[in-house]
Amino acid sequence: MPKKTYPKIDVEACIGCGACVSACPTSVLDMPSDKAVVVKADACTECGACVDACPVSCIVLAEQDI
Repeated sequence: MPKKTYPKIDVEACIGCGACVSACPTSVLDMPSDKAVVVKADACTECGACVDACPVSCIVLAEQDI
């Protein structure tokens, strides 16, 4: 299976502030409820804006199966 690097969110640590969603220039993340989720992994440019914006460091860019 191919691998792609995109945000991986620790949902237990996520405080639902939405900073990562606002920071992402390609709308990879969304907040359909009280936690951030990856909705368009294939659009990730690996810029790290979401990682930098997260105040609780619950996001990492990680290689994952797509």
